[in-house]
Amino acid sequence: MSAVRPDPDALLARVQREEAKAKRGKLKVFFGATAGVGKTYAMLEDARALKARAVDVVVGYVEPHGRAETEALLEGLERLPYRHVAYRGATLRDFDLDAALARKPEILLVDELAHSNPLEGEPRPRHAKRWQDVEELLEAGITVHTTVNVQHVESLNDIVAGITGVRMQETIPDNVFERADDVVMIDTPPDVLLERLQAGKVYIPEQARNAIENFFRKGNLIALRELALRTTADRVDAAMREYREGQGIRATWAAGERLLVAIGPDEQGERLVRAGKRMATALHADWIVVYVETPELLRLSDEKRNRRIALLRLAESLGAEAVTLGGSSAGEEIANYARERNVSRIVIGRPRRPLWRRLFRPSTYGELVAGTEGIDIMVVGGADEASVLRNPFFARSRAYMDLRSKKLRWPGYAVGLAAVGLCTAIGTVTSPMFELVNIAMVYLLAVVLIAVRFGRGPAVTASVLAVAAFDFFFVPPLLTFAVSDVQYLISFAIMLTVALIISSLTASVRLQASVAGQRERRTAMLYAMTRELAGTRGQEPMGHVAVRHVSEVFESQAVVLFPDAAGRIRHPRGASTPGSLRGADLAVAQWVQDHGEPAGLGTDTLPSADSVYLPLKGSQAVLGVLAVLPANVRRVLLPEQFHLLETFAGQIAIALERALLAEQAQRAQVHAETEGLRNALLASISHDLRTPLAVISGASSSLVERGERLGAEERKALAASIFEQSQQMGGLVGNVLEMTRLEAGAIALNRDWHSMSEIAGAVLRRLQDRLESHPVEVDLPMELPLVRVDAALIEQVLANLIENAAKHTPPGTRITLRVDRQDDGLLVSVEDAGPGLPAGDPEQLFAKFHRGNTEGTVAGVGLGLAICRAIVRLHGGRIWAETRAEGGAAFRFTLPVEPAH
Repeated sequence: MSAVRPDPDALLARVQREEAKAKRGKLKVFFGATAGVGKTYAMLEDARALKARAVDVVVGYVEPHGRAETEALLEGLERLPYRHVAYRGATLRDFDLDAALARKPEILLVDELAHSNPLEGEPRPRHAKRWQDVEELLEAGITVHTTVNVQHVESLNDIVAGITGVRMQETIPDNVFERADDVVMIDTPPDVLLERLQAGKVYIPEQARNAIENFFRKGNLIALRELALRTTADRVDAAMREYREGQGIRATWAAGERLLVAIGPDEQGERLVRAGKRMATALHADWIVVYVETPELLRLSDEKRNRRIALLRLAESLGAEAVTLGGSSAGEEIANYARERNVSRIVIGRPRRPLWRRLFRPSTYGELVAGTEGIDIMVVGGADEASVLRNPFFARSRAYMDLRSKKLRWPGYAVGLAAVGLCTAIGTVTSPMFELVNIAMVYLLAVVLIAVRFGRGPAVTASVLAVAAFDFFFVPPLLTFAVSDVQYLISFAIMLTVALIISSLTASVRLQASVAGQRERRTAMLYAMTRELAGTRGQEPMGHVAVRHVSEVFESQAVVLFPDAAGRIRHPRGASTPGSLRGADLAVAQWVQDHGEPAGLGTDTLPSADSVYLPLKGSQAVLGVLAVLPANVRRVLLPEQFHLLETFAGQIAIALERALLAEQAQRAQVHAETEGLRNALLASISHDLRTPLAVISGASSSLVERGERLGAEERKALAASIFEQSQQMGGLVGNVLEMTRLEAGAIALNRDWHSMSEIAGAVLRRLQDRLESHPVEVDLPMELPLVRVDAALIEQVLANLIENAAKHTPPGTRITLRVDRQDDGLLVSVEDAGPGLPAGDPEQLFAKFHRGNTEGTVAGVGLGLAICRAIVRLHGGRIWAETRAEGGAAFRFTLPVEPAH
């Protein structure tokens, strides 16, 4: 054994897989070749052994089939009650998924994994298949023990049908079987099984005789036993391979295989898909199923186009990547795609085109052989169409898509006939002046126009009619189909050939252009929706944008459903928009919201629903549900269409999450700013109120304790200090309240026409006492215009600026109040000759709770200048601070001047 250092990426992926598996329950499968080998018996024996070891084992559903030994093993085991379902006039016993989830045992026994749930029963089941019920149990952390026969494995279905002549309608996807944590092979030799049948231990005697004569023939049992053993051996090989990769043991097989399966709408498709699955499993290779939509295939009937949908869905259920290509040649498109994807092998069906057609146009096989050098081509034989149509995938597809084209075909043929008649009339009028070849060109022009507008059928009909009309009306002898000159026969043949080729090519280009246009339109609509969502704010408006675009692209009704605060999905509360889906099933939407998986039409969960429900997955949670009710189910059931719908849902989720994160970031920023302001306010008030309170407390206590012993002057001084400090405290609190009102928008301007000289005089009179130690110079020109302002607020601005200058300059410093006229208003300046502005950005002086000198003795909470800026901005002006060239600071603000009426 040669060991190498494990690949870090592979090791990380393995750890992630193991973490995901640790959260899920374990799946143990008791696997057998056919009914009667003892799978249920072995499962119950294992359950009794576990119960004896005090393990919490519960029987969810076991079908004893009337076997006494099986019934005996059920004794002593806890059993969940059955779910009774009314189905076509009868009452059926079925597995109760909700009861199992509510009980949540450590281990649950669920027999017959491939069983189909009665979709038309009441109450309706959540899932179409029992294996989907088991998947939900595993996701809930419940370990499940179950039983499966080899004929129920999807990729082996056709092999079993070839052996027994019976196609199983109930199957499980291969990946469900492959993901099982443990598979126990229950092997019984065919002779022993036949003895059990004859003894009535498998079926009742009459059923046993029929079984032995048909399905349970010894040859069938031997072949099924070998198939079951081979399948189990493949699992053992896969487990060994996983161990070798996990331990870094060097592999001895070739790596890098990639398989491409090319399918068409014929009956070979299902066989090709299943063969591709088996080859991919044997080669440990990725595989792709490709369908090429050529112009010919675009004209297929609804039934065949529905078969294509079913084939691609079957391929995806088996683990393939389903791809639809478009082009004029299937072989060329497959070859180009195979080279792009580095495909090593191509699997195709046996050529069905007749030999004479291959002479004119090579088959897909021939084109692939010529255009895929270095790629292996593998041809698989066909299957009978009747067996294909019995497949449950196709039965479901027919149930979903039993549609008939309502497009009228006859107008194109009628227009073609009219066009030939018009050309004949034109030729009759112009024949004396033009040669016959020019008249023939007129007919060819009509054929081209018919092909462009109405397609191949009317164009071919017009081609034949044009040649006939040309011969009858213009080639001698006239008014007869007889030809006098043999050369005209060659002309007719060439004319007909050219007309057919032109009509065919034109029709093909028209169809391809139509397909390309539709795809480009969808891409453009996806871009348009993404761009519009990026510019939309709010959850409900974004939902309306998404609904409009999705309904247009998929020709459907749609709705985006959001959860409330409790996580319950609700209908939109606003008015509905065009294309909005009304009456979406909230129960289905809630399941999608809770589980983060699609449900409804075309999915594995609640497929009987009319609409498809997709989760809008964010990076951390499901943000909502997109419900789509298509007018034509093909618009969502085609794999590429469903993936496109998932892309739309992904873009909607990204936009919603981006808006949610932006809203959260804005709330966090507001919260941080609020916390900062609160802390600054508390710090400022606690600092600036402490001194006045201490002075008031000291002065008042002196008056109380020693008032009678103090002289009149001393009592007056103490009272004055109390008054002064209380005034200062009132000013501090008043500034805080004023700032709060300004930021809340609670102040409405009481504008009127005022003179700046009157406003300045009122301010200076009010501050006369505080300015005793500062001379004030006023410079107001006589020709200043009136301004339309709120005088009380502008007075407050001037008072704050002048008082600020007096506080921060030494006694005796001159303060200047100046007003100048500008083109668009007045410039008001308060200047001083003090120490100037503190270091830093002057704009910071206008921030709330900012103090120029935090260590100074000047009282204040740092709101005066912030109030000034808020008031000036309310008046449409601007305020700033600057250092004067001759020394000192200057605070200036502008006021707009409105024309007087």
